[in-house]
Amino acid sequence: MSDEDDDIILSELDDEELVQQMFDDLYDGLKDEIMEGVNILLDRGWAPYRVLTDALVGGMKIVGDDFRDGILFVPEVLLAANAMKGGMSILKPLLAETGAPTIGKMVIGTVKGDIHDIGKNLVSMMMEGAGFEVVDLGINNPVEDYLDALDKEKADILGMSALLTTTMPYMKVVIDTLIEQGKRDDYIVLVGGAPLNEEFGKAIGADAYCRDAAVAVETAKTMVQRRHNRLSA
Repeated sequence: MSDEDDDIILSELDDEELVQQMFDDLYDGLKDEIMEGVNILLDRGWAPYRVLTDALVGGMKIVGDDFRDGILFVPEVLLAANAMKGGMSILKPLLAETGAPTIGKMVIGTVKGDIHDIGKNLVSMMMEGAGFEVVDLGINNPVEDYLDALDKEKADILGMSALLTTTMPYMKVVIDTLIEQGKRDDYIVLVGGAPLNEEFGKAIGADAYCRDAAVAVETAKTMVQRRHNRLSA
């Protein structure tokens, strides 16, 4: 960071410069600056949805790409996601009022017996950063918790995470229960976590195994798009 950066006054930038500056601030995980930028754009008459997509989602895409390419690492991405959260805290109530579209809705949680959540939190934040609505159930979720939430939230996607080889099989319990109830095809099921791999994802009947948060976002986007196309065809 050079000294000139300290002198940037966000309110003096025009819209385009401000959005570029917000991309940089998101990348650097500067929460206060992001919140200020969001408020300035809203004051200038930007619709909440435009602020979300152009400034925040646009900025998080750069973060996501660099994370995927190994330029950024988990701590930096968590900082960026936290800055994004600051901006979202202002936009969320406004988006709800205007009934703005979301790409899709995801219910995510770590499976029963497992209390690891860093990877899951990262996926939640990156999914929000991409414009999805995310309902995070936290850790140690039995099958009922997933099913109740999917139903109640009218979700499109179920995300399950496990970090222990002993809790991995529980993902199959959840998917099998969905099959028994005739609901498996209602949802896109994405699974992730260090001990998993592609073969395991296929074996338990998930739609996809996502090796990290960046892949989860790309996969979710593609699958939701495909689903919409199929439903409207």
